[in-house]
Amino acid sequence: MKTELQQSVKRKIPLAPHLKPDEQARSRKVRETALLYLCVSIGSVIGSVLRALASLAALAWFGPAFPWGTLLVNIVGSFVIGFYATFAGPNGRLFSGTYQRQFVMTGICGGFTTFSAFSLEAFQLMQRSELVLAGLYIGASVVTWLAAVWCGHALASRLNRLGG
Repeated sequence: MKTELQQSVKRKIPLAPHLKPDEQARSRKVRETALLYLCVSIGSVIGSVLRALASLAALAWFGPAFPWGTLLVNIVGSFVIGFYATFAGPNGRLFSGTYQRQFVMTGICGGFTTFSAFSLEAFQLMQRSELVLAGLYIGASVVTWLAAVWCGHALASRLNRLGG
């Protein structure tokens, strides 16, 4: 069931008929922007919680010697954003509006992946004079993240070309 705001935005029915047309347009723009921010915020909460759970699980399974959790969430997040951007893109099989794209790509993927944690962990490895491990971490991260984006794009491109 759609809310009054969703119906109003879709049909462009003014919620405040007492406003002048330019005020109604401004009010509609504010509502649309607020809805976009809400979609990104909800997606970000979901992505952040998933990242925290993945990091805790990686820490429990592999221990603290290497930041496996950050490496893995960034690989998975890179795959998902590459896949979704292609699958829901202009020639993709999935129709996706602005709100849905921002929910998934900016919200979920943005909350799930983390460049700041990667930078801090690489810095901490270097600070502990574990330069080889830091180099492996940086190299493996960049290569696997780019490969994951490419895999997601390639898979979605194949799915987009399927008939039906």
